Amino acid sequence: MYAPERQQEILRLAREGGRVDVLSLAEEFQVTAETIRRDLKALDRSGLVRRVHGGAIPAGRLDFEPDLSEREATAADEKDRIARAALAELPADGSVILDAGSTVGRLAAAFPLERSLTVVTHALPLAVRLADHPGIDLHLVGGRVRHRTRAAVDAWALRAYGEVRADVVFLGANGFSTAHGLTTPDLAEAAVKRALRAAARRVVLLADSTKYGAEHFARFGDLADVDLLITDTGLSPEDAAAVEAGGTEVVRA
Repeated sequence: MYAPERQQEILRLAREGGRVDVLSLAEEFQVTAETIRRDLKALDRSGLVRRVHGGAIPAGRLDFEPDLSEREATAADEKDRIARAALAELPADGSVILDAGSTVGRLAAAFPLERSLTVVTHALPLAVRLADHPGIDLHLVGGRVRHRTRAAVDAWALRAYGEVRADVVFLGANGFSTAHGLTTPDLAEAAVKRALRAAARRVVLLADSTKYGAEHFARFGDLADVDLLITDTGLSPEDAAAVEAGGTEVVRA
């Protein structure tokens, strides 16, 4: 296959799936990762895709948002490692806020049965997972539920989080970087995430490395607003050092 043919196919895959990654493309087309990076660079120069860490998204798709089932299946092993590492950040008999998202959901599923905590969340799937936990005093925040994330947003949710002061919040993001901060595709989701940040004494971001460098439509903070980033080893030591230079501790699980 000639390079233009391969690039056309890469563009089709990016538009259909919303994102492509270098390693998967290299395996599919039986070429080196460096060849794929050159293809993505050419497509980026043509304005057809926008390169992000580890791959690319179609140009003009800053609002792209995979549904919950797709996110659950993406980077599953990495998210499990992140969730296990995040268990060390749970306070003893304290209070936590859980953001919506697949990685935070894995943390909720891993809560030890012997742990006693007050948990606040606006995410319906997380509330369902924790409803029968014997040690959890669960508070479900209401509001308009977004179908894409099954999370409550808008005025009710913002008002409720304005009355909370928790020990730690476990935050999710669709994209994070030193240049563009914390981003997500939806403005209403961004507003709730901003309220979550303000509602806790410690902010822990759970985000797999594929989200590093990604930029989405709605910005809800700087990386400097995060006390601790827990990610996976796909984030290079150099990128981790760049994040830490801004004041955020990094754990690569």
